[in-house]
Amino acid sequence: MTWPRALGEVVRSGLRIEETRLEPLLALRAATGLAIVVGATLWLASPAYAASAALGAYSAGGATFQRTWRPRKVIALATGAGLALSTFVGYLAAGRLVTFLPLLAVWAFAAGMAWAVGSTAGIVAATTVGSMLVTITLPTSTVHALEHTGIIALGGVTQAVLIVLFPIRRWGAHRDALADALAAVADYARRLRHDPTAPFDPQPLMTARDAAAVTPSQARTRPAALHGPRGLAERIRPVIAALADPAVGAPAEGPGRDRARALLDAAGAVLDAAARSIRHGTPAEVPPERTDALRADEEHEVLEGPARQAADRLGELLGEAWEIAGSGCAPESERAPHGPAGAEFLLRPTMLRLVPVVVRAVRRELRPDSPVFRHAVRLAAVATLGYLIAARLPLGHGYWAPLASVMVMRPDFHRTYARAVGRLAGTVAGVALATGVVRALGPDAYVSGALTVVSAGLSYTLIRTGYAYSQCFTAAYVVFLLGMSGQAWEQTVPERVVLTLLGGALAMLAYVLFPAWETPRLSGRLADWLAANGRYAAAVLRDYAEPTREHHADMRRALLGSREAHAAWQEAYGRAKQEPVRPRGLTASEAEEAQDALEGFGRAAMLMESHVPRADSRHVPEAERFADALEADTAKAAVAVREHRNPDWGRVEEALQAWEDTAAGHGSPVVRREAELQKRALEDLATAVSRTPLERDVGSAREDQRVRATLTAAGKSNCRAR
Repeated sequence: MTWPRALGEVVRSGLRIEETRLEPLLALRAATGLAIVVGATLWLASPAYAASAALGAYSAGGATFQRTWRPRKVIALATGAGLALSTFVGYLAAGRLVTFLPLLAVWAFAAGMAWAVGSTAGIVAATTVGSMLVTITLPTSTVHALEHTGIIALGGVTQAVLIVLFPIRRWGAHRDALADALAAVADYARRLRHDPTAPFDPQPLMTARDAAAVTPSQARTRPAALHGPRGLAERIRPVIAALADPAVGAPAEGPGRDRARALLDAAGAVLDAAARSIRHGTPAEVPPERTDALRADEEHEVLEGPARQAADRLGELLGEAWEIAGSGCAPESERAPHGPAGAEFLLRPTMLRLVPVVVRAVRRELRPDSPVFRHAVRLAAVATLGYLIAARLPLGHGYWAPLASVMVMRPDFHRTYARAVGRLAGTVAGVALATGVVRALGPDAYVSGALTVVSAGLSYTLIRTGYAYSQCFTAAYVVFLLGMSGQAWEQTVPERVVLTLLGGALAMLAYVLFPAWETPRLSGRLADWLAANGRYAAAVLRDYAEPTREHHADMRRALLGSREAHAAWQEAYGRAKQEPVRPRGLTASEAEEAQDALEGFGRAAMLMESHVPRADSRHVPEAERFADALEADTAKAAVAVREHRNPDWGRVEEALQAWEDTAAGHGSPVVRREAELQKRALEDLATAVSRTPLERDVGSAREDQRVRATLTAAGKSNCRAR
């Protein structure tokens, strides 16, 4: 993508309105917490203390809107504690630049490295840097600094107490994640009716699994509706894929295909009903005309062989889903025992036990080519440089420049630039709105405090609608908050706009000077996905060769690894397509072809998984030899792809040929057919990535020419339209 086109996408993304569900009750609760601490400190103390209280309560309330599976009260308390600590430590070093700047750099670097744990940790850590920049200007002594620290922490405590006293959809996010997983499989079933090889995005299943991990305290109170249905969705997905596929399931045409379409339609209806039931916690009805297809007619059944087996298995699984839809919870046989000792629970470490996990995650990212490490370096450099530049300007509130930089910076190019655009646009609109209100009302401290709370509530309400729109009311919140402290809007408004522009420009420039482009790393991501898919396919084959509980557990672990590698590839490829960087190693067309090939390879393994035999079934020894060859060749091919060499499938071809020549192999035609599908997908992958270095350079140049030609043609058509 060229720079002009990338910047155009950035502007559109920064101003885009996200179609998401608003949560006004959550926003009202967070705004109430802010109102309590601001009103109390205004009444009992002073506007300066009210500003500290507002910082703690506002940031803690905003943190509870981040996507996390931990209890919201824990997030609010952790945010308040982090803000308080950063404020006090910052004040101790704020006397001289020689002490404060190194502290600011180290603190900002640590906040950047927090992204190694996850986006929520990274965002909350960035707010602590903002707290260090802002509130060190308020105290006048160590005693006052301790008082401000306590008041900031009190804001987090207040939000946590309100969450405990007024729970709003306490398990709502977990219910939504599980319902989304079932709805995704339902949509997959409907798409398979028209496209038997339709792709499936496993992200909803991965999100549901992440949501299923609970702390010991959560395990004791998790609703029964959240036990079991995720495993049901996991089991249904390969069965409907096997039923729809003409190669191993229902025939491509005729009564068998009509019967398969009816079953898939019924599956979509039942799974949608189960999703509605879990999301709302109430029973949901399934239209009778949709479920008639589930009633098997042994005498007139048109499906045979593997397709008949898949249909029977689907009927059993949909019976469980039907029970969920009708009762609003999982069947009794699917429920895990309550308490932390339940074997079915995915345990999440408590905050104390999370420390070694964080240390290991950060240690993995401490390398020069890590996007997280580069983000941390940029964050530290921009925070200190912005603070120095703003201190030299004849403007007050110089901390706004580094604060804007810290809050918009992300580890990737597109989000950093889009948030910079959104923050500037939102700030301009917000200060204009607040200026008009102040000029019209001329509010005193208490009215300014009320306007601060209202602005914060609107910011919370729009927090998931788009950064620019939430930032609009955040900017108004800051203007009213400073007005509550007695500062004139004529001074603060232009300062806010200019310093926000400076901070956004520094953030954008920092990414250009020290980038972390995903485009050069695409070959490595593709290699990781290939190796993970090879391990998954080999694990499925070994379960055929010798169906045991250990092999089944290995297959499950390999499947999860394959999904993680697939998700990493998709995220990297999505970012690479938005970067103004020339393709290196893989052109756009090659990446698309390689992605299609690996999706086909993974799909063949999934189809094979749907026919995994029971423990007492006949073994397939040929599958073991093919599994060894497949795992060895994909591991070597992953190294070749990473080093831009051509992959080779010699052992796979030999093992498959030996399987076909073995008399015993003819007893498992379905498994062998799926193995042939895997080999064909690997050949497609080799075709996509097997090119000489000269051909790669020519391909990259042709890709650039194609993009330029497309843009030129689009420009000419627009001119003609005008």
